[in-house]
Amino acid sequence: MNKIVKDAMVLTAITLIAGFLLGLVHDITLDPIAQAEYEKTQNAYKEVFADADSFKEYEDFDADAATKTAGEAGYENDIIEGAQVALDASGNPLGYVITITSTEGSQANITLSIGVTSDGTLNGYATTAISETPGLGMKVTENAFKDQFAGKTSESYTVTKTGATAENEIDSVSGATISSRAVTNAVNAGLAYFRSIGGAQ
Repeated sequence: MNKIVKDAMVLTAITLIAGFLLGLVHDITLDPIAQAEYEKTQNAYKEVFADADSFKEYEDFDADAATKTAGEAGYENDIIEGAQVALDASGNPLGYVITITSTEGSQANITLSIGVTSDGTLNGYATTAISETPGLGMKVTENAFKDQFAGKTSESYTVTKTGATAENEIDSVSGATISSRAVTNAVNAGLAYFRSIGGAQ
């Protein structure tokens, strides 16, 4: 009986120590992880709005309402995660950076941010979370695909596999139509939300 009690005490002590160490590791790594995530998002913002000096959260942003707006526009599989106002060095608004998560990826969700100037010009998009197939779906992160969106003013875009012939058409990545459509629809969802706030700062 004494041996059982002793073994139980030893196991309890080990469990408590392990729990303490895990908690300690969590506390130590929490700030660096948060900082890395912050830098990742800031880099994405800067990629889609190179002219901006800084970014501030859009005060009237409501995730549920924004996502509902995207759904009503026909993009039910896209979640509007956030909106930032892009500012110049004097604090004047230049447009928005809108972050969207698509649930239509072939492997997993895809999260990206788009930059839209106040006049509705799309600067492009930058992905912050993606796990598509290497050599296929992952090509939506490459400039050959991404550059098709930059500098355009269409309200929405469609994917084509036969070669883009119109301003609002996007050439699909060969063998990765699902990924191409997921990204394109996410961009469209972000643009729908942009229009819903009317460019107002």
